Amino acid sequence: MVTRRGLIAGSAVGALGVLTGCGLRPVGAPTVPSGPIDTDGDLAGSIRFQTWNLRAGYQDYFQGLIDDFVADRPDVRINWIDQPAEGYSDSLQVDAANLNLPDVINIAPDLGLPLARAGLLLDIASARPQAQATYLDGAWDDYTYEDPSGTYAFPWYLNTGPMFYNRALFEEAGLDPDSPPESWDELFDQAMVMGEAAGGDFYMIGQLPSIADLGMYGVELMDDSEQRFTFDSERAVQMVERYREAYERQGLLPDATVLTATDSGERFQSGQVAFTGGSAYDLDNFRENAPDLYENLGMTEAITNTGYVNMTSQGMAVSSRTDHPEIAIAFAEYLTGQEEQTEFSRLVDVFPSTDGALEDPYFTEDDGTDSGEVRVLSAAQVDQARNHQPLVWTEEMSVELQRQLSDAVVGRTSAQEALSASADQANRLIGATS
Repeated sequence: MVTRRGLIAGSAVGALGVLTGCGLRPVGAPTVPSGPIDTDGDLAGSIRFQTWNLRAGYQDYFQGLIDDFVADRPDVRINWIDQPAEGYSDSLQVDAANLNLPDVINIAPDLGLPLARAGLLLDIASARPQAQATYLDGAWDDYTYEDPSGTYAFPWYLNTGPMFYNRALFEEAGLDPDSPPESWDELFDQAMVMGEAAGGDFYMIGQLPSIADLGMYGVELMDDSEQRFTFDSERAVQMVERYREAYERQGLLPDATVLTATDSGERFQSGQVAFTGGSAYDLDNFRENAPDLYENLGMTEAITNTGYVNMTSQGMAVSSRTDHPEIAIAFAEYLTGQEEQTEFSRLVDVFPSTDGALEDPYFTEDDGTDSGEVRVLSAAQVDQARNHQPLVWTEEMSVELQRQLSDAVVGRTSAQEALSASADQANRLIGATS
């Protein structure tokens, strides 16, 4: 879906209730044999293709793709279904329970995992072993799971973004607006300077770290087998203690202990927060709703200690029970082809996942506009971007992590105790043994 910030659904493992409980369980054996599938022959038949809240804004684009695809395949029919954003995972739950998934399905990585574990998605790496070379490594990895082993969607569009900052607030705090933070340590150090200068009138940081932020700080979030959370480490303690220091020295917005990411973004717009993450979508919002901020808006690369900034993605999966696997695969490959992805990226301000597509001047040459600047800045990050949020991470885990970190930042508990409590609960939720 492309109408929500981040361009990815919230965690869906808990939402697909038919596939969860004591553990994910198969709900129906695949009907498509494993192994390579040839799409070069004459194709005939009808398939269902499902997108996620895209018809309203991009009907002409998708209908054009469908028309072009079937024009060369006169015996093929594509029935396009577009589900609304609200309740998308619920609709997948119903289809999964009825063994009636669409043939080609728009998914996010966490939506695909329970379906793959239930045996309902085709292993693309097995069906199309040559496909991996077409896509960026990080995008391919997003749909490559350890359990079950395989790759369960063709990567589609990606999104990442820069850090935005308020140049006027930097100047007011005595910081150089041309030298924004480039590392986590610089962020915390400059937050202390701003806190002392601003005296509570405004703050550098507007929210507590998410699980993805811990990952970008360099914390190992799970063990090598991806069966157990391990983010209650010394490295994570170091990060949380720096947040506590920022809180104590007025570099962190006090309300950050209770705010959501959306709330924090609003505080940035209002001038209470000086530094935040975002995407190209935010520019229009700033221009329309925060003109004073827009006039003083600065942009810089996303902060990471790992060399990989955070990325979200969407993919096109194929049902393992489709009656027409050759058509479904051919159409999914067509949708995620370089030319088609690049065209969509120009419409939506996202980024293609195909290898080489980002060499297009559209993504490398700044046209002098703010939109061009953020596009080129973000595109330069994509090749080295990764999804830092574990696929089995859920909203319930996020709530508990934020609750525990709030207690640690304000001094009600230690950083180690907070992280251990959160990791223990997350491990219980995924059934990890001690």
